Amino acid sequence: MAEQTNASGEYTLELSILMPCLNEAETLEICIEKAQKSLRELDLVGEVIIADNGSTDGSQDIATRMGARVVPVTAKGYGSALMGGIIAARGVYMIMGDADDSYDFSNLGAFVEKLRGGCDLVMGNRFQGGIKPGAMPPLHKYLGNPVLTWVGRLFFASPAGDFHCGLRGFRRDSILKLDLQTTGMEFASEMVVKASLYKLQITEVPTVLSPDGRSRPPHLRTWRDGWRHLRFLLLYSPRWLFLYPGVFLMILGLIVGIWLLPGTQKIGNTSFDIHTLLYAAIAIIVGFQAVTFAFFTKVFAISEKLIPEDPKLNKIFRYVTLETGLILGFALILLGIVGSIFSLTTWSETAFGILDPSKTLRLVIPSLTCLTVGLQMVLSSFFLSVLGLKRR
Repeated sequence: MAEQTNASGEYTLELSILMPCLNEAETLEICIEKAQKSLRELDLVGEVIIADNGSTDGSQDIATRMGARVVPVTAKGYGSALMGGIIAARGVYMIMGDADDSYDFSNLGAFVEKLRGGCDLVMGNRFQGGIKPGAMPPLHKYLGNPVLTWVGRLFFASPAGDFHCGLRGFRRDSILKLDLQTTGMEFASEMVVKASLYKLQITEVPTVLSPDGRSRPPHLRTWRDGWRHLRFLLLYSPRWLFLYPGVFLMILGLIVGIWLLPGTQKIGNTSFDIHTLLYAAIAIIVGFQAVTFAFFTKVFAISEKLIPEDPKLNKIFRYVTLETGLILGFALILLGIVGSIFSLTTWSETAFGILDPSKTLRLVIPSLTCLTVGLQMVLSSFFLSVLGLKRR
């Protein structure tokens, strides 16, 4: 492909091949050589970018000698290095991959073909392309990557079958519009998550993973980085973190509570009484709080442009307003007060003496539950209104 100009008429390239680098002197030269070979064989006008994150082993000199463009990135972290390289790149398309010789930069034709065909993000898939012996620890191959990929597909309806493949191609302008924020290893997950949420066109191509060519251990830490990825996926999905567990607890608490209100219930030789009723009430209270947290998180994330607008949420807020929340909240508070007064009346009939807990707590527990949930609803309605204020 010949030289291109962007919308403003500035000179640009078709492809930038980006490698984050932190002390990769052992393998950097071979990776650059393979990337340059791809540019020649595919007849591409492009560049190789080394986003250096503070190497002290001479990686910068190697990259310069090989004709790559070195972009120093002072902010530490895998995500910081990649974002620094993306911002500095001059290519319409970009392909990123680790500089440890585990990915074959000499075989990038499938990525370029998909990008030219209109895809915004082209993911490599190591499980389709093949994982060579010793290239991936068994824990990562059979547990870590499959589980995190399954979670990502479930939470965000992502088509990616290998959520954490380090070799991927993308349109530079499409990824910049996502306004990626993470600075560490979560960057790889954030790119796929946001691309899925913003409905970018995502596809994947088979990719071969080879053993790491370095003699030192990799920067990746299995449990620490695995938890960071899982935590990120949870924080970006209020539905699965808060809403679904909260709704489940509320429904379970209501079913058990209604079942126990008339009196003691038995299943086989096991009796369920007011102690179980108290746990049911707590489940309702905690569940309601989790549901409100889901709305808080969603509204805040949208207002901060971390996730796109949700038409379903906007439709809900046409009916669920501050006023409706206050009305329902005060109605529950009133119901709780009435139940509490009735409990005091019942107690006064015994001259405030000893009561049968099995009977009185069947009224006291639901009354306190209504008071608590009603108060939470009033406070949550005000807080949601604050979050929903239009910002300049």
